[in-house]
Amino acid sequence: MPSSMSRTYAKRSLHSIVAHDLGSRIVSGKLAPGDVLPTEAALSESLDVSRTALREAIKILSAKGLIESRPKTGTRVKPRKSWNLLDPDVLSWHFPDPDPAFLYGLFETRMIIEPNTAAMAAERATEEQLATIEAAYTGMENAELGTEAVYITDLVFHQAILDASGNDFMKSFGMLIETALIGSFRLSSGGPKAHVKSLPDHFAVYRAIAHREPGDAREAMRNLLSRTMLQLRQQLGMKSEHDWDVIGL
Repeated sequence: MPSSMSRTYAKRSLHSIVAHDLGSRIVSGKLAPGDVLPTEAALSESLDVSRTALREAIKILSAKGLIESRPKTGTRVKPRKSWNLLDPDVLSWHFPDPDPAFLYGLFETRMIIEPNTAAMAAERATEEQLATIEAAYTGMENAELGTEAVYITDLVFHQAILDASGNDFMKSFGMLIETALIGSFRLSSGGPKAHVKSLPDHFAVYRAIAHREPGDAREAMRNLLSRTMLQLRQQLGMKSEHDWDVIGL
């Protein structure tokens, strides 16, 4: 029977569909670190794909650090520490049902990076970039509640700030985590009321950047992420306490 992913990813190449299928199983834990994949013949038959397509999929997963193939021992799932977690595909495979620890790590990464990039944007943004951030915020205000526009405009806002930082690595960071950010926005949205409540925090970030106040921009972004993370932890059934203040995030 063909993989169920084939219908969803019909426009992709067959080996990409297979890679997505197997990658999702690995990231979800259905195939755990140390597990040995079935033989090429068995896997090819179960997925109803050619061995050529399967081999190309294996190459993709190997390049992303998820698996390794060795003579005589077969193809084995590698430890999570070996995975390229910033790879767009690996990020996307964590959704729509991500592990709470994964989301917590994502938000910690954002907390390390985004307040500082907001400060950088306040100092370095061009007038055109400021206009882009303003337009992104306006898009958030005008987004129809309950639609994809809520998440997309939020993402555009954060990416516009990363872009305005003047640091190419920050721009790349925004592109790499796009899928994960959208997924986390959906989980942390808490419905229409939460989106509306978040607007003053987003406006505070924009205002500080527009007024060229790096310190205020850093603090405003930190407050925004802290409140979002608190809400997300509550939704996921996690304790509301965290150690960010203790370690200075």
